Amino acid sequence: MLFVLGIFLILSPIVLFIPKEGWNIGGIKLNFLTSEQFVHPPKQEKKDISKIVANVDTLSLEADPLLQHQNGSDGSMGAPTGGQLSTESSTIIHMNETGKQNLYRLFEKLQNVAGEKRKIHILHYGDSQIEGDRMTAYIRQRIQNQFGGNGPGLIPATNVYVTNTFKQSYSPNFVRYTCFGGAKLKNRRYGAMGSASRFTAEGDSSSNIKEAWIEIEPHRSAYSRAREFNNVKMFYNSCTSSCGLKVYQNGKLIHEDSLIKDGKAHSVDLSFGATPGKLKYVFTAAVSPTISGFSLEGDYGVQVSNIGMRGSSGTIFGAMDQALLSKMYSELNTELVIMQFGGNSVPFFKDSSAVRNYVSYFKGQLNTIKKLRPNVAIIVIGPSDMSKLENGIFVSYPLLPYTVAMMKKATMDVGGGYWDLFNAMGGLNSMPSWVEQGLAGKDYIHFTVQGSSIASQKFFEAFSAEFAKWQQTK
Repeated sequence: MLFVLGIFLILSPIVLFIPKEGWNIGGIKLNFLTSEQFVHPPKQEKKDISKIVANVDTLSLEADPLLQHQNGSDGSMGAPTGGQLSTESSTIIHMNETGKQNLYRLFEKLQNVAGEKRKIHILHYGDSQIEGDRMTAYIRQRIQNQFGGNGPGLIPATNVYVTNTFKQSYSPNFVRYTCFGGAKLKNRRYGAMGSASRFTAEGDSSSNIKEAWIEIEPHRSAYSRAREFNNVKMFYNSCTSSCGLKVYQNGKLIHEDSLIKDGKAHSVDLSFGATPGKLKYVFTAAVSPTISGFSLEGDYGVQVSNIGMRGSSGTIFGAMDQALLSKMYSELNTELVIMQFGGNSVPFFKDSSAVRNYVSYFKGQLNTIKKLRPNVAIIVIGPSDMSKLENGIFVSYPLLPYTVAMMKKATMDVGGGYWDLFNAMGGLNSMPSWVEQGLAGKDYIHFTVQGSSIASQKFFEAFSAEFAKWQQTK
């Protein structure tokens, strides 16, 4: 009791005399509860988001000669089932006339891809807000239903994020390298996913033969389109010495191969009559090639790949080998790149100049994408609302609206489209309401699975509305 009273006596003068803006002592800012805040504590703002989160979509989440696999696909997997799209949407994709023309070129390809039995690829890059296929999973399902396509598209060589889209395991000697954090490849040859894996380090000259394996299979909780695929590609590069490969399907050996050891980028392509089940790739070599990912696809249609980069600000492309990246974009027939970044930088902005510096770097990334793939369409999904605790209540980061405005301008400057996630979820100080309804986590930053579904539904509505409007102009 005496201790508590003593604390009150010590702190009372601070409450009485501290100014609202706090004290600045030796360059260190000290804040404390003011007398006004003590008498009238601030109340948490709660925005009405009932209209925003209404009508949530309920799509369910579901020693002999080398043996050469006989490709079994009949080329029929990928047909669309979507119907008429609406021109109505509660949000829009912001773009200028150049951005509109770039998006319309994409729409032309989307409309014809299934009929022409071709494939096009959409790459969804993003930070931890999309890791584990959050947001992308729903967007993929809707796009593939509408325009055709099957499978989750690109998946990492060794996945480290929890996901319900596919299952993967690998031998413990595989090491993951990324362009955005953690262990790095000296030659920067990651490929389109910005990550790759090896079972020996670069420069290892050991002559001891090692074995390593990667196992992949569909996940029964994945969306229906993602859990069905019949074409599997394994991308690799930097193979400079002999490396044997055996592929097992549900425990049965179906393919034996020797990887091409010229150091260049290649792929091992297998096709099946139906979804293959469990595939195990077993490598035998003294020196590991670099495995830059797999692609799980149907026969034709649209592939939509989730490329989550935890902790990244999106300024990644300078850390990757440009020639390999350009080659892979071309091979994948990449027609749309979605960039969902900004959230990792917002908490660290001290002033408006810091925002402008970041956006300048980010704009450079968009220009790099255009250089690597000149006719590609670009859509930027900006940061969501994010809250920090201030005087006992959660409030939006002060420079967040300015960041959104600057990212929107930069995106439109390069001929891209900008989808405003911040305002789509309710704008300033909307995050507490999402948290209260279980749509975002207690960190007041990341969406829950249900929240991601709502956010991705809003995006697809805006995307499909633009497509429907374009159809009316033809």
